[in-house]
Amino acid sequence: MWGAELVSNVGSWMQTVAAQWLMLTLTSSAVYVTLVQTAASLPVVLFAVLAGTIGDLFDRRRFLLITQTVMLVAATALGLLAIAGLVTPWVLLALLFAVGTGQALTSPTWQTLQPELVAAAERPQAISLGAVNQNLARAIGPAIGGLLLAATSAGTVFLANAATFLAVLAVIWWWHSTRPKDALPREHVAEAVRAGGRYVAASPALRAILLRAGLFTFFASSIWALLPLTAHSQLHLGSGGYGLLLGCAGLGALGGAAVLPRLRARLKPGAQLSAGSAGLAAVALIQALVHITALVALALVIGGLAWIVALSTLFSLYQLTLPQWVKARGMSFLLVIFQGGSAVGSVAFGVAARDIGLSSAVLVAAAGLAVSPLAGLRYRFLDIPAAELRPGGSWPAAKLATDSPPGGPVMVSVVYWALPQREQDLLAALRDARFSRRRTGASSWRVWQDISEPTRILEQFVVASWDEHVLQHARVSTRDQRRYDAIRAMTDPAHPVTVTHWLAPRP
Repeated sequence: MWGAELVSNVGSWMQTVAAQWLMLTLTSSAVYVTLVQTAASLPVVLFAVLAGTIGDLFDRRRFLLITQTVMLVAATALGLLAIAGLVTPWVLLALLFAVGTGQALTSPTWQTLQPELVAAAERPQAISLGAVNQNLARAIGPAIGGLLLAATSAGTVFLANAATFLAVLAVIWWWHSTRPKDALPREHVAEAVRAGGRYVAASPALRAILLRAGLFTFFASSIWALLPLTAHSQLHLGSGGYGLLLGCAGLGALGGAAVLPRLRARLKPGAQLSAGSAGLAAVALIQALVHITALVALALVIGGLAWIVALSTLFSLYQLTLPQWVKARGMSFLLVIFQGGSAVGSVAFGVAARDIGLSSAVLVAAAGLAVSPLAGLRYRFLDIPAAELRPGGSWPAAKLATDSPPGGPVMVSVVYWALPQREQDLLAALRDARFSRRRTGASSWRVWQDISEPTRILEQFVVASWDEHVLQHARVSTRDQRRYDAIRAMTDPAHPVTVTHWLAPRP
């Protein structure tokens, strides 16, 4: 799978070089050139969450075969139209969007295969190896694409990219999932999407990663989006020279992957991201102010190293903060932020390059990269051990008055009697626990205190359906369970905690 992914990533970078250079031959507009990256990134924003949900619920092998076939067809059509001379700027963008759609549907599910392929202790290294794959392709693909483009045509490069999808189709056809069938009720797609969104929204740890990933990507995307214009208008290079510049960034990324284990041993994730952002800020300064090809190429080596350090930090920390049941859906939100930041950043800096000049636009990006790590003062990364995200144990099922599961929403009320002088401690602990209730399925949550008896405290939360509540029991992690145990330790043993399940009566 790693080898097939490498082949496909090489083809994708070949396509990127050919598409950007073809757009330069069709129009000299900076906005159109940067829209090439936007067309490839926008589908992730639109479809990744749905794709992640499908990956969590259905047969991943069949789904991946379908998405790779979509990409094969779109890339082949792009190649044939380019050879026939029928490509206009909007046709190019439309077909790049189609290829990007296939990639958007594939990515969340593909990234969830790692837990099946390696042992738990090796997952951080496996995630980093995936980043090595992308950046090894970044080192090889642009150089091959640039040379092939110079020797043949953009259409030939597009067809070569289409051929790389055959390698992925072959290995997916050969692979069979070992994920056991889930005995719990199957989620409906719409409710599963909402469950994934609730989990991410109710996780301060994940929200901090998403915010900092969005800031970093918005500014860092300008370096790659404006590089074709730098190569063409400032360095006066052809397609082969542009491909070699991207190859320099890929070589730097390989070096970054080699030093990642040492960095992880010495620096915390926040410091790693800050170092990567600062490195890219320095590269942007050189790209804006220096017009010597050798120096820009050397700076891009450093940029590739900084890029892989930042991306590996964000992706590995985010994926390791997700429990298994929401893995693909959760990853889709990071992909949306990453690709959305890239798409919006590319357009924004393309417009800036048109209005204030190329060098000024890159200088603005350098300033943003230098300042964005300050967000870490407010939004710190949390290191949650993987063992704390495992299921916390089975909760007792509620007794039903009928044999068939009830329909409609379910309200759960929990009555606590606090120990003397512990009312405020219990209330504070319950307010912290609201994130856990929402992550596991609650659509609303509230805590109440008895006016006449302040030690009597009521917790209420609503779940969309009975099946969703059954799933909520299974989603409670070891970390959540420890929090609930601490809450119960603050209650009076003479008044046991009382749990009641309420249904909305039907007319």
